Amino acid sequence: MTPFFVLNQFLNYLSTEKRFSEHTVIAYENDLKQFFEFSEIDSLTKLVEINHQLIRSWLVYMVDMGLSNKTANRKLSSLRSFVKWCQKNGYFDQNPFRKVVSPKVAKRLPVFIKESDLEAEKVGAYFSKDFKGIRNLLIIEIFYQTGIRLSELINMKISDIQNESIKVLGKRNKERVIPISNNLIQKIKAYIILRGQLNTTEENLFIRENGKKIYEKLVYRIINIYLSSHTNIEKRSPHVLRHTFATHMMNNGVGLEVLKNLLGHADLTATQVYTHNSFSQLTSIYSQAHPRGQKK
Repeated sequence: MTPFFVLNQFLNYLSTEKRFSEHTVIAYENDLKQFFEFSEIDSLTKLVEINHQLIRSWLVYMVDMGLSNKTANRKLSSLRSFVKWCQKNGYFDQNPFRKVVSPKVAKRLPVFIKESDLEAEKVGAYFSKDFKGIRNLLIIEIFYQTGIRLSELINMKISDIQNESIKVLGKRNKERVIPISNNLIQKIKAYIILRGQLNTTEENLFIRENGKKIYEKLVYRIINIYLSSHTNIEKRSPHVLRHTFATHMMNNGVGLEVLKNLLGHADLTATQVYTHNSFSQLTSIYSQAHPRGQKK
């Protein structure tokens, strides 16, 4: 048995039991192979002799190579998960991570778009009335009105569209239902009518003009082009619209627990980052509204 046989077992566990996406499994594989190469692990004996000194050396090496603390932490997390799995399966007696301290990462607030830059009339006026224009408009509207992830939008099927909601299959195949407005329902129906004229057998909701499923780079391009022409923010990815959805919901009074469920977060910690943006909004309102807070 080789260390790569053990690695492949772990990757299979991530894929089949944890149901991680292919992209995530590949990231784990790359991180762990980099650690194996750095540590010169070429036998099972060397694998089970991994200790905290070796992990610390790898951490120092990554920092010296110019990797950010965030990236180094992600790679450490991959190794930590692998070691934990190895312990569970009898390869390790002790946890070598007990004496390893992860580098601190500065928390950055999510970037979001102002409500005025996403007014329905403004967004609608930008796109043409043909198939491509209506599809691209709908992509932006669904991102902004539901806060779903890029992968969730790409894999959304026509059958996921219900009368007043959208069924979303999120991370680890966790399903959630998101309510949608009547206005969005009408936009979806208009798109589906045009979509039907392409005579495609594709089950996914969003397709290209050739009838085939859309892909990540195309969606990135659609979002980037629109945000470049309407905002000054540096980040112009689909995830910015997810952040925008969450921030606007918080600013308009939605509770953390409700927002957590809408976003599909596993726990409340991930959702709490949006309270910072909400507090900034409250601070601005306070300074304008309270007699003692008004600037002279």
